Amino acid sequence: MPAITLAGKQFDVDENGFLQDPAQWSDEVALGLAQTEGIEKLTDDHWKVVRYLREYYMKFHVAPSIRMLCKQTGFPLKQIYQLFPSGPAKGACKLAGMPKPTGCV
Repeated sequence: MPAITLAGKQFDVDENGFLQDPAQWSDEVALGLAQTEGIEKLTDDHWKVVRYLREYYMKFHVAPSIRMLCKQTGFPLKQIYQLFPSGPAKGACKLAGMPKPTGCV
């Protein structure tokens, strides 16, 4: 299994760089994962999306739909893609410490 070092600790990830154990997530891990996605700085808007995704996943153990993500954060889909150029599933969910979504986020 591949591994990545973030915030001075090693984490198991899948072949796409998603954490294998969501319980290992922290703000520092999110900052490290952001660098792997080409995001140099996480703004308040980034954190709003990441925290919503994280809370939803921890409660329901699945990623929310795109519609739900946009509705709950107040960001149109275009803005989500501006914040996370690789998209809500690959970029935002990865930063939230979630496993790679199997369906459409």
